[in-house]
Parts: sequence; structure tokens; C-alpha cells
Amino acid sequence: MIIGVLDSGIWPESESFNDEGLPPVPKRWRGACETGTEFNASYCNRKLIGARSFSKGMQQEKQNISKTYDYDSPRDFLGHGSHTSSIAAGSSAVGAEYFGYAKGKAIGMAPKARIAVYKVLFFDESYDAAATDVLAGLDQAIEDGVDVLSLSLGFFETPFDENPIAIGAFAALKKGIFVSCSAGNNGPHAYTILNGAPWITTVGAGTIDREFAAHVTLGDGELTVTGKSVYPENLFVSDVPIYFGHGNRTKELCEIYSLDPEEVAGKYIFCDFDSSGQTNAYAQIDEMDTAGAAGAIFSSSEGPFFRPTDFLKPFVLVNPKYGDLVKHYIVNSKNATVSIRFQTTLLGTKPAPQVAYFSSRGPDRKSPWILKPDILAPGVDILAAWVPNRGFAPIGDDDYLLTDYALESGTSMSCPHAAGIATLLKAAHRDWSSAAIRSAMMTTAEVFDNANGRIIDMTTGVAGTPLDFGAGHINPNKAMDPGLVYDIEIQDYINYLCGLNYTSKQIRTITGMRQFNCDSATLDLNYPSFIILLNNTNTTGTTFQRELTNVAEGSSVYRAVVRAPSGMKAVVQPATITFAGKYSKAKFQLTVEIDVGVGSIPESDYFGNYGFLSRYEVNGKHQVTSPIVSAFAP
Repeated sequence: MIIGVLDSGIWPESESFNDEGLPPVPKRWRGACETGTEFNASYCNRKLIGARSFSKGMQQEKQNISKTYDYDSPRDFLGHGSHTSSIAAGSSAVGAEYFGYAKGKAIGMAPKARIAVYKVLFFDESYDAAATDVLAGLDQAIEDGVDVLSLSLGFFETPFDENPIAIGAFAALKKGIFVSCSAGNNGPHAYTILNGAPWITTVGAGTIDREFAAHVTLGDGELTVTGKSVYPENLFVSDVPIYFGHGNRTKELCEIYSLDPEEVAGKYIFCDFDSSGQTNAYAQIDEMDTAGAAGAIFSSSEGPFFRPTDFLKPFVLVNPKYGDLVKHYIVNSKNATVSIRFQTTLLGTKPAPQVAYFSSRGPDRKSPWILKPDILAPGVDILAAWVPNRGFAPIGDDDYLLTDYALESGTSMSCPHAAGIATLLKAAHRDWSSAAIRSAMMTTAEVFDNANGRIIDMTTGVAGTPLDFGAGHINPNKAMDPGLVYDIEIQDYINYLCGLNYTSKQIRTITGMRQFNCDSATLDLNYPSFIILLNNTNTTGTTFQRELTNVAEGSSVYRAVVRAPSGMKAVVQPATITFAGKYSKAKFQLTVEIDVGVGSIPESDYFGNYGFLSRYEVNGKHQVTSPIVSAFAP
């Protein structure tokens, strides 16, 4: 299997890209390793079998590749491409860690797969990519012979004929190539999904059951709490004075220009995190640094979307329920002190997974008749390969440490998880289409966390919805044997484009096909999920047509079970379906009536309610589940 990664390039020397134990490069491979700045063909091996770069579009826009902050070659300067590539298919790297955190063996989802890198992100004044460069990279990856594509990038949602990823992904679809894309990092707001085309698998980000911590002790043990931190130094802070601007709200929040250096210099400061957002959080950090504080403790339920590099001084994030206790101790102590031990990794934390607050939410703006995101995968504090070309982790005032592995968060991290798992599924089931692979992932996904509750939205602290987590959190082993799949043909996607009222010119642009017809135009695609749109009304009804294909050996019978909330009525016909053998098919229809009026008030202005349709194998082990969601169209 060969995974094509479109990103910011690769750091080939990373241990994650060693080729130990791998057989020769597949003879069918048509790719190449290009020569450029600090990169030549000898950097490729049996793991990294292709490396190309695409910047003509960027340069046509009169933007030159920075000679200080990038390389005019497939070599990665940013680190992002090395990180995503190693998540998808990194080789085993023993002893990986981020300065004492997450120590262990780093290994990709598909460690025996080959990696081909297509660099489409270069630095000029930003890392914005030219649409033509991304499309050129996609075309080349298809021509080279990749099996799976992973794109941890996205353009603003436009009609599909104006979106280079949607166009390139359709070309990949025609060649049987699976395409995984990031859902975007614009959550928790509705209608923020990127890469919403139905022939793309759109991946949201969730947490994992691992956290990085610091143990905080106040005074002589009057209070001990555990907070979050990835400060890179093996540091033990002992009995340092701690400051809290009690009685002055701007000082309590550590707002910019609020702290007096004479009051805080050399001390740890306690700050309430202002929920007004990330911008203010950065101001708090700047204020802490400029005022000469030794370090800080922030009171925050989840913290803003920080990278570890955002903190120049030692820091800890504590939950507000402990924050109030910390404040009480400081306010009531004559000489308040704090002791902190950093570099602690906690495993088996609960509840997990949770939907990351930054993960983009549905419905999709341009294609709301398909539920997006499709699925949730790990995307918070993921340890993977990095670029040791410059200082990354700040320590002290002006010191930065190099690292070979870094902790990063984003749907950029969840996307290659899904791509790597799709590679495993494709390797095990060579006859499965891209739609079948996605269906297997979705219908076997987990909607409960490790505390046996519905997956939580970390923004609200309560159960999320399929507009947050799609079909649920990906479960690779279950996806290997789903029992049934919802398959989709190329003509089905064309029928959907016709249903969107796209013109013939638009459809030709998207599909690359001259000959097609719209005789069967529909917005009802044979998708593994169901979404009902509420347009200026609290009541509506619709009937979905679906067809399931048996991918298990032998004959089987499946019985339908619907779990619907108040305000949703769902009926399946027929309730029981029979399959004569492998590859046999059965059709059914699902009729859904929604009333989110009196007695069933919507939780938000974009979400109505949701339930599930499950097919249980009679006297068998398979369970095939799909979400049913009602939502208000954008």
C-alpha cells in the first residue's frame, strides 16, 4: 500500500521514516524523488518512495519561497508534513518523546505502508497554498499510483467546481483511490466544515485517553491538584511565592498592562482564564512574560487552542473546580507559596474521547444534505515526527530547544489516522471501493466513551451530537469486519450533483467526464448516515432509499432497530432483510418525521435532534449503525 500525503514536505532523516524490514519498492510505482534545496533522491528509501514539490502556482502569484523559513524542495521546514506523514504510516521509532512527555514507541497507523510526499505548502508571508499547486499535486499523486491520499489542509467551502480538493478527489475516486481530509479547525461553531464533498472522507478531531500533567502543591500541603502542562524542562519548583490580583478583575484575569512588575517579578501568578477567547489568552501570556513572572497557573476547563510553543515560562492549566480552591488558599494565606513537579504523563484518563473544541462542526454549507463530519479520530496532543531544524520548545526567556518529535493538535492530526486505517482496510479487502471503506469505518464507529457515556463535546461538557462527531469515533478492528456496507458508484455521485442543480459545465469540471446524464437526479445518496433539513419550520418528513451489500462470508439475516428521541419518528421498511451470500444486496427505505416544536425545543439554532438506525445480524455478531440527524440548513 502507498499513501500519498499532500502537505508541507517531509524530514527524511526522521526515525519514523526508516525502511528497516520493508521489501523492495512496488514495481507498479511510477513516482520519483526530486532534487532541490537540501534534498536529493538519495533521501528516499523503501519507506519514503516519492517526494515532489509544487510551487508554480504560488510563484505565478509573485510569491517567492522564503530562503530563511522554507526549502525550495520536498524538505519540510514547518514540521506539519512530517507530523502527518508519520501518523499515517510512520515506521516504529523506539524511545520517542516530547521532553519527557509521552515516552514510548511512536508508530503510524499503517507502519508497513509506503509514503509518497507532495509538498504544496511553502512559506512566503504565510503558508497559504495556491489552488493550482494542490490540484497539480493531486494529479501527480494519482498518476504516480498511490492507493490512499491524506490531505490535512482545506480551502474555504465553495461550490465543488471551484474547490481544487473536491475536483482532485473526484479524479482519485475514479481510480479507486481513497481520500481522507481534515474537517477544519473552526469549531465549535456550526457550518464550519471544510472538505464536505461526499466522495471525500471528512475527519473531525477527538481527544485520547492520555494527558500531560504537572502536580501542584500549595503551601505545606494545604492543597494538592493536578493540572495540564507540557513545559519541556524536568523542573521542580519549590516553595515559590504565588500572586493573585484579588479584588481587581483585570489583574485577576491577567489582562494586558494590568500586572505590576514590582508585585509579580519572580513569583508564580494565578490567572482566571477569560472565556472571551484565544486572543485574550495570548494577551494573558504576554502580560505574564513582560511583567517578569516566574511562571503561571491558569484556571481553565479546556484551555484555549495552544501549541506547546506558546508559553515562554513554566505554566499549568487547572480545572476551574480546582481553581476556586487555589484562589481560596491564596486569598486566605499570609505568605502563599507553590511547589510544582512537571513532566508527568497520565494514561487511561476519562472520559475519552471527547470532541475537540476546535474541530469544525456540520452541517456543511454547500452540501448540507450529507451529514458531515463523517467520523472522529485522534487529534489532540498527538506525538509524531518533527523537524529538528530550529528551536521549537521555549525554555526560559530566550532559549528554544530542538526536538525530533512534537505534540500537535488539530484535524490535521485526525485526518492521517483515518488515512492510515483506510490503508489497512484496503490492504485486507482489495475489492472494497472507497465508499465501502468509509462505510465500514462509519457503521462500526463508537458513540460511547471509556466512561460508558455518549461522547462529550469538550466545549459544553455535555454529550455531543453527530454534527460534532459524525458517525462516532473510528474503531479500526471493528471496521475490518463490518458485515454490511453502503456502497456508492460514480453515477450515484453524478446524480447527487444533478440534484444540487449544478450545470453541465460544473459537473464536467468536477468529474472530468464529457458524457453523463441527469435522468436520476437526487439529493438522496446511498450514504451511511441520514440528515433531515429543517428550513424555516420545526416539522418535516422525508423518505430515504438505501441499499446494503453483504461483505461477510455466507448468508445472513439482519433486523432493524431504531432509537429515536421525542420529536423524531422513524420507520424502516422492510424491518428484516436477507442476504443469500457474499456480495448480495438488499434495499430498504427509512421514513423519518421530525417535530421539534412545543415539548421538544431544539438545543440550538442549527441542531434539531438525533437518533440511530442499527441493523443487527440475527444469530450473528455484526451490528451496522447509522446516525439520523435533523438540523437547520445554513
